[in-house]
Amino acid sequence: MKLPDFYSYPAIFTTDGDGWEVFFPDVDNAFTAADSLEQAIIEARYVLEDIMYLREKGKNDIPVSTPLNQVNHKPGDIVQIVVAVMPQVRREFSQKSVKKTLSIPSWMEEELKKRGDINISQLLQNAIRQELHLS
Repeated sequence: MKLPDFYSYPAIFTTDGDGWEVFFPDVDNAFTAADSLEQAIIEARYVLEDIMYLREKGKNDIPVSTPLNQVNHKPGDIVQIVVAVMPQVRREFSQKSVKKTLSIPSWMEEELKKRGDINISQLLQNAIRQELHLS
């Protein structure tokens, strides 16, 4: 199944005078806060992208987006659509490094110590690519 390139959900931006809080009424556990409205808008997108990526990876249900004019909110709140642009998010998550524990013979460790110019992580990545016939 092809995943969508975009998700869009209404977000509610509310302030207490000192900063801004943001939450998505349609998406569980999607909320953030910032000092300025501009930063809150940026943070809202990041939060939505991360949550939607995790929902995709976990094969969790993708909630239906409430139409903007039907969102319940308090007077003074700002309600706007936030768009999660997923292709870039998926690419970034797929390229994140994952820590792995490696066991090698002690003599090999001693040889590696003699050479300060070898990046073991890069060497292992190259070996895995070669073994799996990846470019």
